[in-house]
Amino acid sequence: MIEGKNISKSFGDRPVLENVSVILVKGQTNLIIGQSGMGKTVLLKCLVGLLVADQGQVFYDGREFSKMSFNEMKEIRQEIGMLFQGGALFDSLTVEENVMFPLSMFTEQTLPEKLERANFCLSRVNLENANKLYPSELSGGMKKRVAIARAISMNPRYLFCDEPNSGLDPPTAHLIDELIREITLEYNMTTVVVTHDMNSVLEIGEKVYFIYKGKIWWEGDKNNILQTDNPELQEFVFTSELTKKLRPVKRG
Repeated sequence: MIEGKNISKSFGDRPVLENVSVILVKGQTNLIIGQSGMGKTVLLKCLVGLLVADQGQVFYDGREFSKMSFNEMKEIRQEIGMLFQGGALFDSLTVEENVMFPLSMFTEQTLPEKLERANFCLSRVNLENANKLYPSELSGGMKKRVAIARAISMNPRYLFCDEPNSGLDPPTAHLIDELIREITLEYNMTTVVVTHDMNSVLEIGEKVYFIYKGKIWWEGDKNNILQTDNPELQEFVFTSELTKKLRPVKRG
């Protein structure tokens, strides 16, 4: 479990997060949703320590991450898998080299051991024969699957995904959503997905936080988000192409 307590962050005189608290549950897909510019990615960066919050606390399974030294944080970060918005693969490395990269950085495994782990992770995302390909030879969906394989190479306890479906067509986005959900259950991870994609919300949103103007405006799950009477969330939900036809009928 990851817990953020009363997190605030400003850039200059512009507040981006104001007193945000979240509890992100182990073994579930926890989604942080909202329109662009509302603070979703800033919250994610504060949770993983890429940004330092102005105030607030972050706990990883009871360990206060926000007060740790650099070396203590490094230990926690080795338990974290990251799936970046663009995949963030190294263009000069092959698929298998990309997947092995965290193992080379953080472990003392031999090359055969790293290759075995890379092959396992690639098979888990159905890319068994892609080892020697380069990112330029992959489709967008394949790049995301390689990035997922790299993210799980260290067998993480926590998985962060920043807009994992960005730039993908709907069928491929659905496959990525399903893969994230399957891996979360398989590894019993605490998975955090930052997205503005209502398809993802309705497919894998077991725990959902809606951020509006830097504050938690609503929380719930995919089963009750369509019945919300929160006007800002309604606007977000029903401007999605997927959910326009599901807009509730107003009765006089």
